[in-house]
Amino acid sequence: MTATRPGLVDVGRISAVFGIKGWVKIHSYTDPGESLFYYAPWWLKTPHGVKSVEFDEFRPHGKGFVAHIKGVNERDQAALFCGQTIAVGWEQLPPLPEGEYYWHQLQGLAVISCYTAPPQRLGRVAKLMETGANDVLVIMPDDESIDDRERLVPYVPEQFVRQVDLDAGIIEVDWDPEF
Repeated sequence: MTATRPGLVDVGRISAVFGIKGWVKIHSYTDPGESLFYYAPWWLKTPHGVKSVEFDEFRPHGKGFVAHIKGVNERDQAALFCGQTIAVGWEQLPPLPEGEYYWHQLQGLAVISCYTAPPQRLGRVAKLMETGANDVLVIMPDDESIDDRERLVPYVPEQFVRQVDLDAGIIEVDWDPEF
């Protein structure tokens, strides 16, 4: 079934075929990686819309996973799924403790620098990056930002991130707009 479906969160990607019997390589965006396989249903974001898909087996393989697509038993059939993003309904994600957020909740929020008075808008969170030491907000300019610069702000609560207000759609940061 192919359709559009709101409220989806990207949790992985089918990267390549594996073998000749309908298996594919999976790159998980979840932490830990295998938690991806405990969500159901999966939705694939295809060029023609969103399609439900089931996997009946999976196992770790290298730095990722391999999985078998239910009903797909040939390499050529499996190849049709390569490059597609795996998504699940956001309502399937477990609730987080107070003050913690999923990346998809932060994407699109306006970022306000409270480093100077008056506060200045830096732009919106385009995405987040994992760097090892801490996550980083990638902030792209928008129509209301002070300039046209992209900024990278470490996501370190209480040091650089003062407040996240999901209802208002704002992240307040203690970050010099000159950086």
